[in-house]
Amino acid sequence: MAKNIAVMGDSESIKGFSAVGLDIFPCEPEEAASLLRHIADSDTYAVIYLTEEIYGVTEKERARYAERLTPALIPIPGVRGNAGTGKKRLSSFVEKAVGSDILFNG
Repeated sequence: MAKNIAVMGDSESIKGFSAVGLDIFPCEPEEAASLLRHIADSDTYAVIYLTEEIYGVTEKERARYAERLTPALIPIPGVRGNAGTGKKRLSSFVEKAVGSDILFNG
């Protein structure tokens, strides 16, 4: 069975993703945790993009899926701008893999 891609965040930040065929889930920070559990546990999505705001308030829920292959939970900037969450996350992965941050060390 093919898996889809979902996007969670405030409606202004994610509405354009539906135009390219992604499933969007507009939400407020207060409801993000339960919505993330619902989407991730449905086993329908291989990747779930979360705006940085939603990514930040769902730390406990994201930890439940950290060791699973799917869904991959990826932070993306919202309309309020880029807080650098994705860059920090990628940097930590590279450092863990090679022992040094060779991408963003300067």
